[in-house]
Amino acid sequence: MRAAIIGCGLIGRKRSQALSDCRLTVCCDTAGDRAEALAKTAAGAVALTDWQAAVTRPDVDIVLVAATHNMLAPIACTAAAAGKHVLIEKPGARRAAELDSVRAAALRTGVRVRVGFNHRYHRALRQARAILDSGVMGEMMFVRARYGHGGRPGYDQEWRAVPELSGGGELVDQGIHLIDLARWVLGDFSDVKGHVATYFWNMPVEDNAFLLLRTGAGQTAFLHASWTEWKNTFSFEIYGRTGKLAITGLGGSYGVEQVTLYRMSPAMGPPETTTWEYPMADDSWEVEFREFLDDIRLGRDPSSGLADAQAALRVIEKVYEEFGR
Repeated sequence: MRAAIIGCGLIGRKRSQALSDCRLTVCCDTAGDRAEALAKTAAGAVALTDWQAAVTRPDVDIVLVAATHNMLAPIACTAAAAGKHVLIEKPGARRAAELDSVRAAALRTGVRVRVGFNHRYHRALRQARAILDSGVMGEMMFVRARYGHGGRPGYDQEWRAVPELSGGGELVDQGIHLIDLARWVLGDFSDVKGHVATYFWNMPVEDNAFLLLRTGAGQTAFLHASWTEWKNTFSFEIYGRTGKLAITGLGGSYGVEQVTLYRMSPAMGPPETTTWEYPMADDSWEVEFREFLDDIRLGRDPSSGLADAQAALRVIEKVYEEFGR
């Protein structure tokens, strides 16, 4: 399989390093120097600045879209219409409706489209999924999660602070990962309540988002995403009737990945505690991409696909609508 990467910034470079059983043939960025720098890392790869030319080339089978949020859906739609399989970075689009054209194009050409919710593939989350699937946690009750960083000097001048480009602030940036993971555990949310606010950064988008989500069965997710988290934090807690899972860290500045299972006994009291720790480098990008290659080879719908992205975006839209954003 031959791949084109559209957007050669930090995420595009990460994607290029995670290509397994796949050859990078095209690197495209509006900044030609970034495209050229990435192309030099792959033998025979060409550098382009025209994304439309890049995604329609005959030497491209898969397109990885790592552009600003306003361009994710248009690039993905053109690629799918040209018969290319597509991996779109989260959030997939600024609003759920923008992905309708991508879905229609994929149905016409029969290609697979995956949305890059790579957090599902962190080692700690993979272990948590296996524990959940074993049934040891019992019936799910609720999720409590926090995720955030503190930005950097000039953060309020970057493209994420421009609503037309980003579609929103921290809620659509890191918050969508929390929503996706909560749906992955509890299912769809029928009741959405939230609050977004800009407390610190001088920007027209929110730097904090607080969500209270409920499924039709009453299971609840309490989520907080923040750009004022002065110590980078990832904490995801899952509560079942017979156990609790606590997942912390994502590697790097977020700390070592760790998952702890607290297993309740019928007599209650102190739980049986087991901890798994993953101090090695994050391999979520590689594992996610290998699964996407399996999606293509097996002709199956990706497990984090357009429907997942649209469901998460609809949650975000409900909160934004309430606050006129």
